Amino acid sequence: MKVFKFGGASVKDASGIKNLVSVLQQVGYDNTLIVISAMGKTTNALEVVIGNYFNDKSQLQSALQEVIKYHNQILLDIFESDQHSVFIQVKTLFEELNLFLKTNKSPDYNFVYDQVIGFGELVSTTIVSAYLDAVGISNNWLDVRQLIKTDDYYRRANVNWEATQQQISQLVNTKQLNITQGFLGSDKNNFTTTLGREGSDYTAAIFAYCLNAQSVTIWKDVPGVLNADPRYFNNAQLLKTISYHEAIELAFYGASVIHPKTLQPLQGKEIPLYVKSFLQPQNEGTVVKKYKGIEPEVPCFILKQNQVLISLSTLDFSYVVEENISEIFNLLSKFKMKVDVIQNSAISFSVCFENNYNNLEPLLLHLKAKFKVTCHDNVSLYTIRHFNDQAIQNLEKGKSVLLKQMYQNTVQIVTK
Repeated sequence: MKVFKFGGASVKDASGIKNLVSVLQQVGYDNTLIVISAMGKTTNALEVVIGNYFNDKSQLQSALQEVIKYHNQILLDIFESDQHSVFIQVKTLFEELNLFLKTNKSPDYNFVYDQVIGFGELVSTTIVSAYLDAVGISNNWLDVRQLIKTDDYYRRANVNWEATQQQISQLVNTKQLNITQGFLGSDKNNFTTTLGREGSDYTAAIFAYCLNAQSVTIWKDVPGVLNADPRYFNNAQLLKTISYHEAIELAFYGASVIHPKTLQPLQGKEIPLYVKSFLQPQNEGTVVKKYKGIEPEVPCFILKQNQVLISLSTLDFSYVVEENISEIFNLLSKFKMKVDVIQNSAISFSVCFENNYNNLEPLLLHLKAKFKVTCHDNVSLYTIRHFNDQAIQNLEKGKSVLLKQMYQNTVQIVTK
């Protein structure tokens, strides 16, 4: 069994879907399960819908119509007749979404987010599955919400591995081509949950683990895993081979090519992960496997933008001790802040984190009751794995450094 994952960029339009077919024809698709993301920027567009649902009902329907129009155009571009049954299937999905928006009573943003956002994947897989059938590639469409079971931590759900293994073993026929959605699951009440942004890679790993797959391949618009994001760094190099350990380190620090949770289940069963270009499917790309280090061994640069850096000290200039640190982390956890860097001295404590849930103001109010607080928002966090002096100098040039922390193989630098 092989598991393929195609991201939104690979199916953003009709030519992308046709290219997906070409990739399958070139590399083969026997005994394969394909995980597909929402098309193009659909997730972002649905986030606008959700924002309007809560903040500007007058714009809700127009935002939703933009999403519908985008997908209808793709349908018209790849199917010869609008009488094809897939048009009704897609229309029905959007009617289901619209009905939820009209009848939902829950004020919980995170719950609403997960119920709405998943329609991107449901629609994309419905379209791709129908097109594969139309060109003679028989396949089985699976609703991933029946397969991956989670808790109800909406927007970042945790997998119930025992229940998921049971469902996948019972419901997935490994002798045929299967198409399913990335990013999604469901809780014990069968409400839709999501695994976190970019969670489709993780979905592929979950299936690979539960199916004892031969390999996972993530198809992207880059040649493989690069040592830096070419949008922000010059002269990015292809990494040909990466160990599980090194890949987990890169993912932890924010390398965008591989989702942070993707690698642990693969490492557990030593399932190799390939990252390849859907534009050049015959090229080798990158393989993550049981190995030592990376090849070639070069500095790897990771950038996280829109971070928050806060520095704390006690009001009476006493030491920052375990009690204080415990209280700080309890608050960070309460307000769902994802911590990326911590640094402490005798009388100060600094932490850099992601404010994904927009809880910065209430967090600061609680902290200011007991600490002197300095806050820098919209800062950038750079991480260099396998750094050297030249790499650090080049990175810091022209920037205001707010915090620097060095480990054995890694340096982290927060800049404004």
